[in-house]
Amino acid sequence: MLNFKSALAACAIALPFAVSAAEAADPVCEIDRPIVFAGLDWDSNSFHNSVAEFIMQNGYGCETDSIPGSTIPLLNGMARGDIDVTMEIWPDNVTEALAKGIKNKQFVDLGVNFPDATQAWYVPKYLVEGDDAPAKGLKSVSDLPKYKDVFSDPEEPEKGRFYNCIAGWGCEVINSKKLYGYKLTDSYVNFRPGTGAAMAAAIESNIRRKKPIIFYYWSPTWVMGKFGDDVVKLEEPAYNKEIWDELSAQTDPSKVTQAVAYPLSPTHVFVNTEFHEAAPKLVKFLTAYETTSSDVSKALAFMQDTGGTTADAAVNFLQNNQELWTGWVPADVAERVNVALKKQ
Repeated sequence: MLNFKSALAACAIALPFAVSAAEAADPVCEIDRPIVFAGLDWDSNSFHNSVAEFIMQNGYGCETDSIPGSTIPLLNGMARGDIDVTMEIWPDNVTEALAKGIKNKQFVDLGVNFPDATQAWYVPKYLVEGDDAPAKGLKSVSDLPKYKDVFSDPEEPEKGRFYNCIAGWGCEVINSKKLYGYKLTDSYVNFRPGTGAAMAAAIESNIRRKKPIIFYYWSPTWVMGKFGDDVVKLEEPAYNKEIWDELSAQTDPSKVTQAVAYPLSPTHVFVNTEFHEAAPKLVKFLTAYETTSSDVSKALAFMQDTGGTTADAAVNFLQNNQELWTGWVPADVAERVNVALKKQ
């Protein structure tokens, strides 16, 4: 009889531990429906969605989904509650919509995803480094007139060619104004490729063949992930808000008399207010989520080189950045994610 009671006691003691282990192995998501991400129409956002979804699915036991679209419609969707999570908001680009949503308590800013989205003018290192470099001494936009022959335009050989964005993009408008502000229109052709793909292809082709090129680009992108270590950012006058606002407001580029560097743009993670209140564990994870522009550019370069999807890039990122992402989540969540990664 004593042995039977002892066995019962042992079972009673062991049972809670068995339940806890089962719960740890098979977690229950805080949200009893799919968590909906904003499927913004650019690759870096899709990459972040894939990373967060992999962790939520395998670490927290959640189902996920996404709704495709562009920034303002999806931001409005988050305000309505149709979207739970937006992984990549550029506050400088949607100031009014963000201010309205925050004021109406429709969504919550969880902080920075990556702090260093950059825009600049670049030249390859082989043009400026080394004793026999053809543009040795080129460091700043103010130096460019002296080196126009190095970047000779095929159609106007007396001028250099500056590779701008494609016509209609916001960066094309700003760069066109900068050419006037830096007094470069007499020495450089404002060349606009026909498509974003053509722009990237021209940069890749010239760098691979070690040809001269001066171009605008931004990060995170696969181009900067692939060639960021091979190029040099040209120095510009430091960002000044007053000058920048004046440049931005001017509708006639020829009337711009001064320009400054692009501002450094942090991107943020936002969530719907109801989600914020209903899912404290997931919110804690998303608040801790932070990458760099370089991290994302390398992931996009991985996709470009392998033909992989953002899901493939997310797995590759998680497999190779253990020290980073395990700091975003509790140890038990990290363990479950790692089990899933080993199966990939």
